[in-house]
Amino acid sequence: AYLVSQLTLIFITAIAVLGLNLLSGVAGQLSLGHSAFLLIGGYTQAILMVDYGVQGFIAIPLSGLIAAGASLIVGIPSLRLKGLYLALTTLAFAYIMQHIVLISEDVTRGSSGMAVPALSIGGLRLSGVSEFYFICLALVSLFTLVTLNLVRSRIGRAWNALHHQDIAAVAMGVNIVRYKLLAFAVSAFFAGVSGALMALYFRYINVENFSITLSVEMLAMMVVGGMGRTKGALLGTALLAPLPEIVRFVFSLTDGAAEALFENNIYEVRALMYGVVILLFLRLEPEGLAGIWRKSKRFWVNWPLSK
Repeated sequence: AYLVSQLTLIFITAIAVLGLNLLSGVAGQLSLGHSAFLLIGGYTQAILMVDYGVQGFIAIPLSGLIAAGASLIVGIPSLRLKGLYLALTTLAFAYIMQHIVLISEDVTRGSSGMAVPALSIGGLRLSGVSEFYFICLALVSLFTLVTLNLVRSRIGRAWNALHHQDIAAVAMGVNIVRYKLLAFAVSAFFAGVSGALMALYFRYINVENFSITLSVEMLAMMVVGGMGRTKGALLGTALLAPLPEIVRFVFSLTDGAAEALFENNIYEVRALMYGVVILLFLRLEPEGLAGIWRKSKRFWVNWPLSK
């Protein structure tokens, strides 16, 4: 059950990383505050189910749509921003959203958080570990297919042009305003659905579940996997999502003081781990796991003539 539960969390995280990869890896719009869209999706899921009695399966896509709409709040003012300035804008948006949730106690219950009902359909509870596992597996498969088709479509080609040659793209008639906003909206929809699934997974939602550290972790997964590669987003998530649990297990094998140090500083330790991983991959293998996969595949195809 523990392994299935961890795989489920990997599937949920992968959906958000796929969306971030479309925005930052394909369209070239760097986001450091992507956790804000997961927060919006998660709280929308909880509020719709708890306060309005909306069925969980209906609330999931609605949470994605609300997050996509909220992306315009940061997308429109950021149309003329690039690189670091855009990244800082998204980071500021994440902090603002956290503050709004904390002060809106009548709606979000503030720092106390919200309990989330079990997922059900027609009175049939689907909150079991196995049932929710297959639901998340189906959704991550669906979002992977959507991502692959988007990248290969006219929209994906426009995003690539926006990323690598935006001036040339304008000269060729690409509406960069439209495609930049579309990249934000699609990416935020992915993140909103992921946040909704996280709320259902944990059965409790709090601002701390969607801290800035989560944005750093997703960025690390994208970089380690290989920016702009759908396969890389999945590989990076599969490698790094379970990393905190692995480190927790290693610390549990040491003396009690080391384990207590990890538990008392878990967010700082996680941020440090992911930061180190990002630096190592940027230095040693900028193309990430997808690049390693491609080189390994080419080596074996050409073996023994490979150099």
